[in-house]
Amino acid sequence: MVGGGGYFAYTTFIANFGEPSCRATALGQEVTFSPEQSANAATITAVALKRNLPARAATIANATAITESKLRNVRFGDRDSLGLFQQRPSQGWGTEEQILDPVYSANKFYDALTEIAGYERMSITQVAQKVQRSGFPEAYADHEHEGRVLASTLAGHSAGGIGCRLDDAISSTPAAAIAQRLTAELGVPAKVQGTQVQVTGRNAPQAWAAGSWAVAHAEADGITSVTVGNRSWTRARGDAAWSWHAASRPVAPTVVVITRR
Repeated sequence: MVGGGGYFAYTTFIANFGEPSCRATALGQEVTFSPEQSANAATITAVALKRNLPARAATIANATAITESKLRNVRFGDRDSLGLFQQRPSQGWGTEEQILDPVYSANKFYDALTEIAGYERMSITQVAQKVQRSGFPEAYADHEHEGRVLASTLAGHSAGGIGCRLDDAISSTPAAAIAQRLTAELGVPAKVQGTQVQVTGRNAPQAWAAGSWAVAHAEADGITSVTVGNRSWTRARGDAAWSWHAASRPVAPTVVVITRR
């Protein structure tokens, strides 16, 4: 058993020296990824929402990207494979530059996915294989539950389901650039108010999708807090940043306020 002093030292060590990470919780399950991986999953999910695709599409896409690249936008792979989905320029997926754009590559994946009649009712192994033409199709099923948890939290169906434990922000992306990317990826209007970005969703799930997108992109963009309705996420190093808390300045249920450094 760890004594009080030992426990304090352990938790202090984890808070100060543990790797920055994001945790998604939904459907009675938890999955943990790096901020980079979570940001890519948020983009993949946002593109599905913008296209009005069913939740199953985002689950399949995230599970596929976990299998193919571990949700990292890699510049290498088998033969000329690149990016989140390991798409090949030589196979008509696009140029190297295009494939390394997560929004473009996600759209190309969904273009291929939606050409498959009845994909919503197929197993993920069947669907991903038809799109990816992998030599190891059974590998996709290994990550289906992770893809489902990510899709549920990042699509706003599990409100407050994603949190990221991060270092202090050193710099930040201009608010206008965050607003532009959020609109481009999710399709929801965003406006700049000083150092903040404000979004008004059509409904609560869309607001939570925008808020979850902001948390998942917080590390790279220097985002320090996100409020959706009466709940807030605040950037911090400790485990408290994995969860949302009561907002000190609540807003309307469909409003999102993103604050950057």
